[in-house]
Amino acid sequence: MKKTVVSLGEIMMRLNPKGFQRFIQADEMEISYAGGEANVAVSLANYGYNARYITKLPVNDLGQSALNALRHFGVDTSYIVRGGERLGLYFVEKGASQRASKVIYDRKDSAIALASASDFDWDRIFEGASWFHFTGITPALGGDMPAVCLVACKKAKEKGLTVSCDLNYRKKLWTRDEAKKVMSSLMPYVDLCIANEEDASDVFGIRAENTDIDGGKLDKKAYVSVAKQICDQFGCKRTAITLRGSLSASVNEWGGMLYESGEAFFSKNYTIQIVDRVGGGDSFGAALIYALLENYAGQEAIEFAVAASALKHTIEQDFNLVSVDEVKALAAGNASGRVQR
Repeated sequence: MKKTVVSLGEIMMRLNPKGFQRFIQADEMEISYAGGEANVAVSLANYGYNARYITKLPVNDLGQSALNALRHFGVDTSYIVRGGERLGLYFVEKGASQRASKVIYDRKDSAIALASASDFDWDRIFEGASWFHFTGITPALGGDMPAVCLVACKKAKEKGLTVSCDLNYRKKLWTRDEAKKVMSSLMPYVDLCIANEEDASDVFGIRAENTDIDGGKLDKKAYVSVAKQICDQFGCKRTAITLRGSLSASVNEWGGMLYESGEAFFSKNYTIQIVDRVGGGDSFGAALIYALLENYAGQEAIEFAVAASALKHTIEQDFNLVSVDEVKALAAGNASGRVQR
């Protein structure tokens, strides 16, 4: 039987100028659909899991298009709630060289942001599931969503599911103080915390010392300290941290660390030529969930997660459209990029 992973969040319409055009240049936009937890669901469906995605979508053609995009990649959409007035939008301008990428959100009063706790029957949603995943973006939507996340986490633990959370702090959605208060109430239910050094600092004030992400300087010992503090403070079994050195918008150093049972596992480092970096962290989280559900040991699990997310950076739009075999090949060292015939 396929393993079932449930994820909760907002899926939006993504609009971006073609290629590397700026917003002020564009006279047309490419349309796709994405969101942190939706990206995770698509990855897990590609890996052969039953990815059960939970959200609320308006009953109109845009809501249906978002739902169809998930179905196209094999995501289980049968538990999605329909209602509300609008689908959230976000706009992406892809950066290049020394020009950074830019994201503009238009998601206020979206269907999921205005959802209520009564919209979701968690006993039914979690039936037969092994894992529950959410991100810090979902409670940041405000309204009842912090309470919805708390109810979901409590019910997931009651039913014996493993719970993971990607902190994903978004300053355009809430303040650091708001994030700290809400996320501190949710973290005691989290088994796996996924973060980067900025998230840990912004949400919990836990900082990686001797680190300059803009200059590409990373201190591995500092990341072990960050992970240990998160586990010690909230009782998480594992903390995973992505390690990005931004040499430019086009070239990044990319790696990761998994901390569990007092031991830290660091992946090999990749120099990646970026096609589209949005969704890179989500692809890391999805691959790590897969690896842990497949009982990969610590080093093997982090290598799989980082390889998957390195591949995502080469793919247009948010979804990571790679197979388990492709990820395993890169993790094993096949990084030549030679044509497969």
